[in-house]
Amino acid sequence: MAFFRVQLKSKIHDAVVTGCSPDYIGSITIDAELLEKAGIWEGERVLVADKESGERLETYAIAAKPGSGIIRMNGAAAKKIHVGHRVIVMAFGISEKRIAPKAVLVGKKNRFVRFLSKKETRAGRLGGE
Repeated sequence: MAFFRVQLKSKIHDAVVTGCSPDYIGSITIDAELLEKAGIWEGERVLVADKESGERLETYAIAAKPGSGIIRMNGAAAKKIHVGHRVIVMAFGISEKRIAPKAVLVGKKNRFVRFLSKKETRAGRLGGE
């Protein structure tokens, strides 16, 4: 018998929150280039993990101008995750077969650095992290 499983399909790792808009009606705004590289669609449900506080929340992605480096928490999420915090943005898929996740590492100004290897993505470690 086949089982459908929820699996990581996309990840943006080590992005830095550049803004917070608590009065906006929900979501996380992410540079469109990062969304495209990670394979996350605008409007797709994402889990955001704050590497500073350990806070986790679910919301949906909105595309910011390509190349802008914007990572902005909106609505209630802006009260939990703050400017300057490093975050991991994850999206999941449901399949009965293994999904090879697309994981993007970002650096300064939230610019694409490289795709993470399968080993780095599964092991959850980055250079001894």
